[in-house]
Amino acid sequence: MNLNGIAAIVTGGASGLGNATAAMLAAAGAKVAILDLNDEAGGAAAAAIGGAFFKANVSDDASVAESLAAAEAAHGPARLLVNCAGVAPAIRIVDKHGAAHPLDAFRRTIEVNLVGTFNMISKFAARLIAARIEGEEAGVIVNTASVAAYDGQIGQAAYAASKGGVVGLTISAARDLAQHRIRVMTIAPGIFLTPMMKGLPQAAQDSLGTQVPHPSRLGKPEEYAQMVGAIVANPMLNGEVIRLDGAIRMAPR
Repeated sequence: MNLNGIAAIVTGGASGLGNATAAMLAAAGAKVAILDLNDEAGGAAAAAIGGAFFKANVSDDASVAESLAAAEAAHGPARLLVNCAGVAPAIRIVDKHGAAHPLDAFRRTIEVNLVGTFNMISKFAARLIAARIEGEEAGVIVNTASVAAYDGQIGQAAYAASKGGVVGLTISAARDLAQHRIRVMTIAPGIFLTPMMKGLPQAAQDSLGTQVPHPSRLGKPEEYAQMVGAIVANPMLNGEVIRLDGAIRMAPR
């Protein structure tokens, strides 16, 4: 699918992987709508690329429906969805004081990362199907999992479970939407230089980067965006999860 002129939706586009993806899509000629909870950062990110911003909670039914309708009114039917919105708590199942993992924290992680991804997929696909796009390919959906889905570390029970759910969702969603000519792919990033990582001391960033076999550094958000572009460009990529991790296999901690 050629990105030039198409309408695209990027969740979590105010920062990190989503922001880099939104910038790449806009540079390729797409009409980009950023969906995020952060008003200030989301508005600034959209203005920087000539796109549009709509405040949205991906795990809320009405919020997603309203934001997708507003994005379609601004840019026309969206044919590309990139799901980058997510949260990453670090909580042990039982902490050093013997306290159990707060259930609300586990539930919120699943709600945002897994339920939110599914909510976006289903509502985006319904609108795209209704648009009756002609040709071999109607649209593409790219989700974001994590290597934590396979190598969940200590303190990542909620995060790993949510991202494992996204991995499991991929092939089923691809098969479900194949009759409508909509592809579904997922990227599982390793350790990337996101705002959370930038908040760590440089020594800590360097230490994490050396854990990556090759290239021995943190991934760049632009490299995630590059993978999104490659997925969109290749019509035979469907129903698969691609690890984008420099061959890292995470240690327990």
